[in-house]
Amino acid sequence: MFASLSPEKTDLSKMDAASLWHSLVQHKPFSQKPPKCMARGVGCHVTDTEGVEYFDGVSGLWCVNVGYGRQELAEVAYGQMVDLAYFPLTSMGHEPGIRLAHKLLELLGYEGKVFFSTSGSEANETAFKIARQYHAQTATAGSGPRYKIISRYRGYHGHTMGALSATAQAERKLKYEPLVPGFLHVSPPYYYRFGDGQPEDVYNAACLRELEQTIRYEGAESVAAVIVEPIISGGGVIPPTEGYLRGVREICDRTGILLIYDEVVNGFGRTGKMFGYQHWGVEPDIINFAKGLTSGYMPLSATVVKQHVFAAFLDEPGTDSHFRHITTYGGSPVCTAVGLRSIEILERENLCERAAEMGEYLLDKLQQRLLDHPNVGDIRGQGLLLGIELVKDKASKTPLESDIVASVPRYCMDKQIIIGRNTNTIPGFTNVLIMAPPLVISREEADQLADTVCEAVFAMPSS
Repeated sequence: MFASLSPEKTDLSKMDAASLWHSLVQHKPFSQKPPKCMARGVGCHVTDTEGVEYFDGVSGLWCVNVGYGRQELAEVAYGQMVDLAYFPLTSMGHEPGIRLAHKLLELLGYEGKVFFSTSGSEANETAFKIARQYHAQTATAGSGPRYKIISRYRGYHGHTMGALSATAQAERKLKYEPLVPGFLHVSPPYYYRFGDGQPEDVYNAACLRELEQTIRYEGAESVAAVIVEPIISGGGVIPPTEGYLRGVREICDRTGILLIYDEVVNGFGRTGKMFGYQHWGVEPDIINFAKGLTSGYMPLSATVVKQHVFAAFLDEPGTDSHFRHITTYGGSPVCTAVGLRSIEILERENLCERAAEMGEYLLDKLQQRLLDHPNVGDIRGQGLLLGIELVKDKASKTPLESDIVASVPRYCMDKQIIIGRNTNTIPGFTNVLIMAPPLVISREEADQLADTVCEAVFAMPSS
């Protein structure tokens, strides 16, 4: 535990208020109650500069998969900085980048190529450009450009302008429109809210019909790609219905559209397998990673394409068929070295299996204690990616008021437990509590998390 700030450091809160622009929050309340300043982290816990320790139930921003305080990751970064701190992956390479690219393809189990960037948004932007250029270079004579990208409502794909255009969360886009043209949205397979009691396979077929009809109305020859998170994450933790991903894959194959998976949150053990899509066994053409790729220790993302996609970019020097895209810091030696070691930790400590085991334990505990609560509509998830949907009543499924939902994370914070909810997404639907703790969570810590969340739900004010 840390002692309080020394006198010469007590102006940190004033410096924060004067200088730092925080994400996704309104700053006026900070004049009365400055934000906490975190100083260190170990395992599943972070400690602020006043010495107060908190359990991090959302792994930072869903990313600290191997837990905080991994000295070996710091040592790997230091060693690589001493040897080769930076070199771009243009016409030359470096060992950490080569080895990490090879490792990713080995884990995926197929041939392809890996393009490194620094964030999930960048990875998705890269995928969109690859998809458009791929179709431009494989088009038959006389055909029009395939440039449209289809995503799902409630899905999040990033904050840069192309990625934001694919994001189908109205509050993320508010005051930034008009965005990039050519992005379309369809309904996700959200069985809890829209299944209406029909068999799941019937509902699933209806979702797939909507996708296929949208493609038909737009003209399949104009659509470059469909992008999905296997499990929608920030939009409310929404797993797909059984057979949905197979259906999307079949539609894409039949219409010549590329299938992109956004595994920025799902990947690297979060769902109980190395990659989220492995629960359903349906492979994409392009897959994007970030967050858990380095467990948040360094900024790194990856766009992985299958070999048949990369083949469209092969040509003689001097042509314009190469991928004309570059990122200064993407795939730096330090970041890729840390990513490689983070994956080694996941494998060495069987953290994917641990996420599956602890996720099942936590989900079962929450369901046993909360499913009978009148304001709990659904408790769902996969591995250590869990959501609790709060409603005014179980029959109507009307989302619970935002201020009441917000009381739950506040209660947990007062008990030194950090959880999330799906804010800044869909107006009127910020009613899903989110838990995504580090994969190193112990049974005792899972009990503490579940107990505190249950207490907070039962302590909610009446609607």
